[in-house]
Amino acid sequence: MIKALSSPIRLSAVNCHIFPNFSLANQTSYRVGGEAQWYVAPRTWEALQATFEWFQKQDIPLMLLGAGSNLLISDHGIDGLVLSTRYLRYRNFDPETGCVTVAAGDPVAKIAWQAARRGWRGLEWAVGIPGTVGGAVVMNAGAHRQCAADCLVSAVVVSPDGIVETLTSKDLNYSYRTSSLQGAKKLVLEATFQLEMGFSRQEVMATTQHNLQQRKSSQPYDKPSCGSVFRNPTSHAAGWLIEQLGLKGYRIGNAEISHRHANFILNCGQAKAQDIFRLIYHAQEQVEARWSLLLEPEVKILGEFSAS
Repeated sequence: MIKALSSPIRLSAVNCHIFPNFSLANQTSYRVGGEAQWYVAPRTWEALQATFEWFQKQDIPLMLLGAGSNLLISDHGIDGLVLSTRYLRYRNFDPETGCVTVAAGDPVAKIAWQAARRGWRGLEWAVGIPGTVGGAVVMNAGAHRQCAADCLVSAVVVSPDGIVETLTSKDLNYSYRTSSLQGAKKLVLEATFQLEMGFSRQEVMATTQHNLQQRKSSQPYDKPSCGSVFRNPTSHAAGWLIEQLGLKGYRIGNAEISHRHANFILNCGQAKAQDIFRLIYHAQEQVEARWSLLLEPEVKILGEFSAS
C-alpha cells in the first residue's frame, strides 16, 4: 500500500478530518485488515460534500464502507480513500404513510426494533442483521425468507462528483443478495421503507424477538465474523454443503469454520485476514471437488490476497 502523509487533513469549514494510514481492523466485524491510505467518516451532508471536493482533486481510488459487517480487508490495507457512512444517522417514521426514512449509517437492526415498538410490520426479519441501512440496501440484505427489496421504496444515492439521485427498488435491479449498486461508485445517503401500520405492538415485538432468538440459537455470535460467508446455491444451503464435508471446526491459523454453523468463519483471536481468505478458498475447493458447485462469497473481499 502507498503510504499517505503523516498528518490528518482538516476540512476546516465543516470540522471534518481525513486521516492518513488509518487502521481498518476495528472498522470491520472481523476485526482484521491493514491500513487505509486515507480514511474519513463524515457526520453531516456538508462534511460529505467537502470530502468529495477534496477527493476529486486527488488521483486515488475510493472505497465505500458502512459498518464493515460484510467485509474482509487484506492485511496489506487499501490504497486510496476509504469513506465510511457509519456516522450519517437520522430517521423519520411517518404515521400518515407508514414509511420510515433512514440515513445510511443507522444500524438496520435498531430500525427493526423501533418499527416493532410502534406495531409496524415489515422489518422483523432485520433484527439480527449486523450492518447499516446503507449496506442492507446495497446487498439486498435478508433473513427469514424476506429481504430489503420487499419493502424498499427508494434510496437516495450520491456519486463522487456530487450528483444526487433517487432510485426506486426497480432501478436497483434487486436479486438474491445483490443490486446494481454493488461495485458502483455511488454512496447511499438514505433509504425509505414502506411498512404496515396498525398491528399490535406486542405481536410485532414478539415476532421480532422470536427472529432474533432463532438467529442466536443457530448462528455464532461469540466471536468476530462477517455473518454468512457464502451465498446459498439454489440446490442446498452453503452451510449444509460445507458441513457434509466434515469441515466444521477446521482451522487455518486462528480462523475457524464455526462448529455451530458451517457458513460462518470465525476470528478465534488474532486471526489474519489471510487466514480467513485461505479458509474461504479451502471451503470453495472442497465443495467444488465434491459437489461440482462453486460457492460464491457473500462477503466482499478487498485488497491483495494469496490462495497459497
